[in-house]
Amino acid sequence: MRERFRVRGGARLVGEVSVVGAKNSALKLMAAALLAEGRTTLTNVPAIADVSIMAELLRSLGVDVCYDPPSGLVVLDVPGKIGHRADYRLVRALRASISALGPLVARTGAADVAVPGGDAIGSRGLDLHAAGLEALGASVHVSHGYLIATAPQGLTGTGIRLEFPSVGATENILTAAVLARGRTVIDNAAREPEIADLADLLVAMGAQVSGAGTSCIVVEGVEGLMPATHAVIPDRIAAGSWAFAATTTRGDLEVVGGVVEHLRAPLAALEQAGCTIETTRRGFRVAALDRPAAFDVATLPYPGFPTDLQPFAMAYNSVAAGSAMVTENLFEARFRIVQELARLGADAQVDGHHVMVHGVPVLSGAPVEASDIRSGAALVLAGLVAEGETLVSGVHHIDRGYPRFDEALRALGADVSREPDDDPWAD
Repeated sequence: MRERFRVRGGARLVGEVSVVGAKNSALKLMAAALLAEGRTTLTNVPAIADVSIMAELLRSLGVDVCYDPPSGLVVLDVPGKIGHRADYRLVRALRASISALGPLVARTGAADVAVPGGDAIGSRGLDLHAAGLEALGASVHVSHGYLIATAPQGLTGTGIRLEFPSVGATENILTAAVLARGRTVIDNAAREPEIADLADLLVAMGAQVSGAGTSCIVVEGVEGLMPATHAVIPDRIAAGSWAFAATTTRGDLEVVGGVVEHLRAPLAALEQAGCTIETTRRGFRVAALDRPAAFDVATLPYPGFPTDLQPFAMAYNSVAAGSAMVTENLFEARFRIVQELARLGADAQVDGHHVMVHGVPVLSGAPVEASDIRSGAALVLAGLVAEGETLVSGVHHIDRGYPRFDEALRALGADVSREPDDDPWAD
C-alpha cells in the first residue's frame, strides 16, 4: 500500500533524539559475513527496510538470517557451501547488494550479481569495482544484466590505485583481498567511517588489515576467516539529518549517539552560519534560536561535505537568511529535490551541477514527491517550516533510511502523520 506523510507546518523541534546504527555500514557488514562459515552476529543494526531486503538476498544465497528489528540484532548462520548468484528481483531494490560481489568471489571463486537499482540520484558506474577485482586476478564481464566475476584459481594480492575514492569499490576490493594470496595495497581508498567499521569486523574475523580510514589500506591475505560478533557504528548521516532538522526549524536538539568527528564539515558549516554546536557526554547538541544564515555547500568525498546531506542543506538554505550556492560534485541527479522545494515556494535555480538558493522567510505547504531516502526526509523538514499542510509521497524511500521517522518527529513536537496515499499518479 502506498503511503505518504501529512506534515503540518509551524513546528520547532526540541528535545533529544537517538541515532541508530549506520545503514551504510550494517548492509556491508551483513554481506561481509559471507566470508566465513559459521555464525556472525551484528548488534546495533537499524530497523529499516533495507536491512530486510539484504537479509532476503543473503537467504537466497543459502544463509540462515535471523533479524530482530526491535533489538537491533542480526544473526547470520553461513553454511560451508553458499550460492553465488544474487538475483535481480532483490538487487534492483537495494544498491548496497553489490557489496556481496567481493565476498562471493573471494569465498566461492564466482559471483553473478545483478546490476543494482536503488535511489534515483544519478549514475553510479561499477567500472571501479570490476577493475579492482580484475587487478586481483578475477575475470569480470557483464552479461544479460548481471555483473559476472570468476576466479577459479583464487585471487592474488597486488597494488591497486582507485581513480576515485569510491566507497563501494573500496569495500569490494577490501573484502575480496582478505582471502587473496599475498599483499594488497589500495591507494586513494575511500576514508569514510563505514570503511573503518568494515575493517574492524574483518579483523575480528581474523583478517589482517591496516590503514582503514586513511587513503591507503594494506591487506595481508589469509587462508580463512572465522565468524565474529560486532556492533555497528552510529549512523553519521542520520545524525547529520537531525542536526539540520534542529537548525531548519530553529529548534534545539541533543543528538544522542552522534559522533562529532564523523561530521566535522557539516557541523562546522552550521556553526559558522550562526548555529550552536556543542559536544555533550552522550553526543552533541544543535540549536538555532534565530533565523540562521545561508551557507555555500560543495559535496566531496569524506571528510568533505557528504552528498547524502546535500538535500538537507538545500532545505535549510531555502529558509535561511541570505543566499547560497549548492554544488553537487558526486551525483548528477541529486537536484531532483529542487523542483519539489520550488512547489513549496523555495527560490532556487539550477545551473548544471550548481543551485543558487535565495532564502525566503517561510515556505508554503503543497503536495511533493520523494525520489530517494535523503530528499524524502529533507522534504518532510521543509514541510515543518511551511505554512499549512505538506503531503510527502514516496514514504517507502524514507523508511529505507529512517526507522519510524514520523514517530521520532512527533516526539520532538512535530505534527506529522502517516496515511494511505490515494494519489492515482503516485509511484
